[in-house]
Amino acid sequence: MGKQEVNKHTWKMALSEQKERKPEDILRDFRASFFSMNRLASFPWTFLDNELQSNKSSEFISELLKQTCLHPLCGKFPPSVRFRRIFLSELIKREAAGCDPLDELYDALAEVVGVEETPHCHKSYFLPSGDAISLLENVAVISEGTTGLVTWEAALYLAEWALENPQVFTGRSVLELGSGVGLTGITVCRSCSPVRFVFSDCHAAVLEKLRENVRLNGLDCGKSPSVTVDQLDWTTAPEEQIRRIRPDTVIAADVVYDPEVAGSLADLLLKILKCSAVAEILICSTIRNLETYGGFKLRLEAAGLGHQVLTGPVSAVFPYDRLAPIELITVFRVQEG
Repeated sequence: MGKQEVNKHTWKMALSEQKERKPEDILRDFRASFFSMNRLASFPWTFLDNELQSNKSSEFISELLKQTCLHPLCGKFPPSVRFRRIFLSELIKREAAGCDPLDELYDALAEVVGVEETPHCHKSYFLPSGDAISLLENVAVISEGTTGLVTWEAALYLAEWALENPQVFTGRSVLELGSGVGLTGITVCRSCSPVRFVFSDCHAAVLEKLRENVRLNGLDCGKSPSVTVDQLDWTTAPEEQIRRIRPDTVIAADVVYDPEVAGSLADLLLKILKCSAVAEILICSTIRNLETYGGFKLRLEAAGLGHQVLTGPVSAVFPYDRLAPIELITVFRVQEG
């Protein structure tokens, strides 16, 4: 079964299981989707509609509010004003059709009506432990000349893979290329026990936000793992910098989207393997353009690097679009002769 088929199968299974799930599970799903600002269409609205039709009570909506807009996390790290406004409006529409008005719902909407939108917002992702990773992200997908100020699907998939394969990171020094806002790396630091983790990127605005997110998630307090945020330009990174990091594991997510950087990335991976021959390299990509992704693999081959696709589904931890094809590969040096 290919990766796209696996993703579709996971998504269909999730839909079919909604009917059998308990109310507390559905509330957890609403909470996860709300704080990650997932697409409203993906929320388990059918369960809510059935609940309102069956009980004609606003009790479930009251509990739903406590898990979303009235949750303490929303006061500390709120999703965007526009997202909260649309979410609450959708709740009111469904409440009006199924039960008596709930004052708390209208009070919550009143708090965001007329509030000016900002270019930044918070997204939070819940780990299996129940703890949340909260990130400061940009509302716009592309801003300040970069796409690195938001979390992308491959970063979420790689984080889920890491949660199921902690042995790849435990007790190791880990380097992340193109860390963006930091979701994957923070997940590894919080759940996989590396001894050292180096976040890296090259864009000044991304590095600034990345350092803020490292701080927000308590990774700058001097406790294990040792965490640094480095500027690393793929085209000019000196071998001395790679040797200083000396990574055992290298990861990157959603970095193969521009044909112009494919060669630089391949050359950097070769440099890393020359400096740290035992390094395990994992590259996770959402395949949006087959030509671009195929071009990256050709550049790997030209650099004397091979790759192997890591197959098999991972447990769904975070809410995101699972219909997009995502591929995870390991990269290694090809032996000559």
